[in-house]
Amino acid sequence: MTTQTIDQRPAQPTPGWLKGYYFTRFAFSAAWVATAFGAAKNVPMLAAIMLVGYPAWDGIANFVDAQRNGGLGRNKTQLLNFIVSIITTVAVAVALGSMNSVLVVFGIWAGFAGIFQLATGVRRWKSYGAQWAMILSGAQSALAGFLFVKMAGGTEPVGISTVAPYAAFGAFYFLVSAVWLTVSQARKST
Repeated sequence: MTTQTIDQRPAQPTPGWLKGYYFTRFAFSAAWVATAFGAAKNVPMLAAIMLVGYPAWDGIANFVDAQRNGGLGRNKTQLLNFIVSIITTVAVAVALGSMNSVLVVFGIWAGFAGIFQLATGVRRWKSYGAQWAMILSGAQSALAGFLFVKMAGGTEPVGISTVAPYAAFGAFYFLVSAVWLTVSQARKST
């Protein structure tokens, strides 16, 4: 007698899961930005922890979302985003001696993470629509990555407040996506 294992995880996220995921990503990013512009500007150790923590959070969030929606094998762009984010977490920790180096690492990460987010949004568009904000966010992230690398080579001083606007735009796009899905769901139920 043979036993067959059935993968019971959905291949696509449920609208409720995705909406909650986007609201959670918004809340984390908004809190991160508020802390970056507030306390972290004057507390270098807090800024260092936050700079290491931001790509780690992104990696964990991508991992959880992919696992919830069919696994990493079905969500290659999120698998790649997870891998790049974890590598970036380590690289930021190593680069903490120079904020310019941290900015280069963030720039490279933002470029790759943006491309993978854009690809994930395109893939999900077929099932949910409402992914235009994620696609736009991914494209803007890739552009921000280029700008971070360019800024790191400049003479202007850089710090956590240099990275905070990038996180603020990310928070905004996650909020827009969550609200858009909420409105779409409400329209469908009426």
